[in-house]
Amino acid sequence: MAEKNCTGVSQFILIGLSDHSDMQRTFFVLFLVIYVITLLWNFGIIMLIRTDSQLHTPMYFFLCNLSVVDICYSSVVTPKMLMNFLSNSKDNSYVGCFVQMYFFIAWVCTECFLLSTMAYDRYVAICNPLLYSAIMSHKTCVPLVAGSYFIGFTNALITLCFITRLSYCGPNIIRHFFCDTPPLLALSSSDSSRAEIIICILASFTSIGSLSIILFSYLYILAAILRIHSTKGRLKAFNTCTSHLMAVTVFYGTVIFTYLRPNTSYLPEQDQVASVFYTVVIPMLNPLIYSMKNKEVKNAMKRLVRGKVFSR
Repeated sequence: MAEKNCTGVSQFILIGLSDHSDMQRTFFVLFLVIYVITLLWNFGIIMLIRTDSQLHTPMYFFLCNLSVVDICYSSVVTPKMLMNFLSNSKDNSYVGCFVQMYFFIAWVCTECFLLSTMAYDRYVAICNPLLYSAIMSHKTCVPLVAGSYFIGFTNALITLCFITRLSYCGPNIIRHFFCDTPPLLALSSSDSSRAEIIICILASFTSIGSLSIILFSYLYILAAILRIHSTKGRLKAFNTCTSHLMAVTVFYGTVIFTYLRPNTSYLPEQDQVASVFYTVVIPMLNPLIYSMKNKEVKNAMKRLVRGKVFSR
């Protein structure tokens, strides 16, 4: 009866990272700089890959899509967060909150499977170099990327359907800087156990499923590297994987920590710190991690600069 007679909230209040005005100004400047760098880096990578014909390979096709996803899911969170830093009103409408949650989950899930696709690409390149062109053809790469987007947006839609069925009649204050599933589940005034189970299953499928593909790919890559007799050859093959492994560890570590836990263990402060990494920091670092240490990208940048200089 209490649930039937309750009046649903019309908006949620996002507390953000800090209540102190001085800290909010500092955070605004910091995250604005990070966001601008994120956009510049990722748009730069996309334009470089599209304009340089020597980068029209499967590896850079996946990297281009990864940059698109990083721009999108960073933009779902950061602009609203920056507005809240400067505004006295930190409210977010009921619909707006769930729209933000939907697109955030969609882009994060898509990124998970894009990362696993990139790991598979490296597996084929190192373990089957002679068959690489045949296996990673255009007919293979496009469905792999399209499948990543489909799984991500389907996962988000199912999550949205279950979490919007819950009642929100009591507190509407979210101690977070964006609308995410753990804080929304914590605010629910109805029994959220069923929704928690479904969301946990979906999160497990996304994170553990995609991570399993990455782990199996790298097990085969490691075996192939150990069979290389030349020390120089081993180092060269290993160096192509270290950056990807580092980014995967940070990304999956924070995602698993945040989502694969019961609602009873939800701690806003811990989740905020973890969320900053995969919503703000990782999209900025990905272009550097995946490409700026790559000789082919460096050469492409040199060709681009030379072309502009000579055109003048």
